[in-house]
Amino acid sequence: MIPAMGNFLKQDFEMEEQPGLTYRMDLDGDGVRGYVDGREAVKQAVFRILQTERYQYIIYPWWYGMETIDLYGEPVEWVCAELERRITEALLVDSRITGVTDFVHDTSVKGVVHTTFTTHSIYGDIPAEREVNI
Repeated sequence: MIPAMGNFLKQDFEMEEQPGLTYRMDLDGDGVRGYVDGREAVKQAVFRILQTERYQYIIYPWWYGMETIDLYGEPVEWVCAELERRITEALLVDSRITGVTDFVHDTSVKGVVHTTFTTHSIYGDIPAEREVNI
């Protein structure tokens, strides 16, 4: 006997969070050495997300990375506000990241916006930065 469609859709299930174990990137060199988990894995994820230009690499899904190419030539005030929105949007895709705050923009170098901020994660706060040419 086939169950009624309404009963079929009301199945109980539990969501289980997958571990964050990943390869350890050697950010100073050019390699991968060992594994990381927890806070260090999130720190790496923040770095990779912010350094990957969204929509430019077919290996990454459409939602991964951050758009920066179109910021070139735009007014500094607009770029600063847009960076806050784009950084937050890009990072919140990761379920381990709970928020992004404390943005500070350094525009002392002509044609460059250097942004520092705090990434809040389930493993604690992680200071981060991103620089873009405008």
